[in-house]
Amino acid sequence: MFQDTRPADLDASGQADAWHEFRVSHPRERLSLLRQLCDGSVPVYLSTPDGHAMTTSLWAVDGDSGRIVFSVGYQEHQAHLPTLVEADEITAVAYLDSVKLQFDLDGVLLVHGRDSCSLQASCPREMYRFQRRGAYRVRTLERHAPRAHFPHPALPDMSLALRVLDVSIGGCALWLPQNVPPLQPGTVLGQALVELDGDTRFNTALALQHVTAQGAERGSHGGTDRSSQGVRLGCEWRQLSGAAERSLQHWIDQAQKRRRMLSLG
Repeated sequence: MFQDTRPADLDASGQADAWHEFRVSHPRERLSLLRQLCDGSVPVYLSTPDGHAMTTSLWAVDGDSGRIVFSVGYQEHQAHLPTLVEADEITAVAYLDSVKLQFDLDGVLLVHGRDSCSLQASCPREMYRFQRRGAYRVRTLERHAPRAHFPHPALPDMSLALRVLDVSIGGCALWLPQNVPPLQPGTVLGQALVELDGDTRFNTALALQHVTAQGAERGSHGGTDRSSQGVRLGCEWRQLSGAAERSLQHWIDQAQKRRRMLSLG
């Protein structure tokens, strides 16, 4: 849902305000993010539900008049512009480092110039920020570490509770001790319960992408656990529900905020 330039389907959950945790609520913060897109000439991907799309960039942000202006090369996009401008719904997606921004465009006008044209719209009244897939990984601490619970695929009667080493929107890494029967790359773990903390748990499938030997497991203070030799399992989330992905997004966002606060302290 939150990868590449595809907009997140904010209405898919059927809940009135399921995405409030990711909404940029303050107008000043929205303006600041828009100006960062403008100052950095960041590519902005515009798309409609019926598949019309184009890539542009913000040319101006006018907070006083509440308007934003996109720079558009008419010759380059002339086949898409009329349909795009007349669409009932236009969604913008852009990236600032590891954060994906998404907002809808209202009051869209196409203004023609001598050699080019611009696309004008109202400043968005709602904006959402999501963690870019795979761009930020939360490394967990050994104490109170998250766990992934699932039956061993080769030994269904063996229940595993593996420590989660790190977490991203795209997947996670698990620690498999040496005394546990091995798992092979390509294995799909169809029934896993992931517990990130007391409030964040969800069911998912895990696709095992790679197995990396790491020797002794390292603790949170850089030491080694001499009783535990094993391997790192790199896993990709599969069949992640909308509610589970929102919970995951929120957990990663909160972890990122805590890291930023610690770096400022």
